[in-house]
Amino acid sequence: MELYELATQAGLKNGVVQDKLWLPGIVKIKRLIQQGFFGKILSVRGEFGYWVFEGDNIAAQRPSWNYRKEDDGGIIVDMLCHWRYVLDEVFGEVKSVSCLGATHIPTRVDENGNQYECTADDSAYATFELENGIIAHFNSSWTVRVRRDDLLTLQVDGTKGSAVAGLRECYIQHYGNTPKPVWNPDIAQPIDFFGGWSKVPEQEVHDNAFKVQWELFLKHVVKDEPFPWNLKAGAKGVQLAEKGLESWAKRAWVDIPELINQILINQQYRDTCLRCSKMP
Repeated sequence: MELYELATQAGLKNGVVQDKLWLPGIVKIKRLIQQGFFGKILSVRGEFGYWVFEGDNIAAQRPSWNYRKEDDGGIIVDMLCHWRYVLDEVFGEVKSVSCLGATHIPTRVDENGNQYECTADDSAYATFELENGIIAHFNSSWTVRVRRDDLLTLQVDGTKGSAVAGLRECYIQHYGNTPKPVWNPDIAQPIDFFGGWSKVPEQEVHDNAFKVQWELFLKHVVKDEPFPWNLKAGAKGVQLAEKGLESWAKRAWVDIPELINQILINQQYRDTCLRCSKMP
């Protein structure tokens, strides 16, 4: 927040990367919301991650600092920043979080072939309560094997329909196409649950997400067009990560307060003190 406040006071245009907002799968979810497809949205379920090799016989595909707390590693710090802007921008403002972290793999091998102790979380299981009553839950892990459509999938369930989106594709099931299963473990499942979903067609051209946001920022700089993804938006992501860590430490729900302009408050305090000092 301090960087945002200093940049704002200096009249400097600023921004942060929030690339996932322009992933084709998430753009399709946004279009479905705009079209009223879901009715009232009830919940959002996110599954993110993949197996990162430990580095002993197969080289790791992520840097070793990711697993050291002393080097600012950890999946909570990494991913809750992303989930903040995805939830805020697409579904509703996050108002509270319950988060549990874990370090499932205790030791790994670094880029130089040396074994090291993992001091940061490699998995996070977080539930978010949004201002509009939507409940969101995200599992984020570098210790999970993928049996889903993509490395990131979002399932959105509403009163009128549901959708499952990956990085690029999105599948939907309307109320009228929803099967009526009955619990009976004594027989083979008679319903093809995957068969009742339809792929959202390609109705738009989707460019690289980083490129899309970079072009928007350049338009902001040159043409003064709006760009809400500023340093304050980045601070909100950091705030959620910090509150996630706090929730884990306390083993409790933690509310997300509104970020305040501390520099403005300090200035107002100084102005008040100055006026008081001039009083007879």
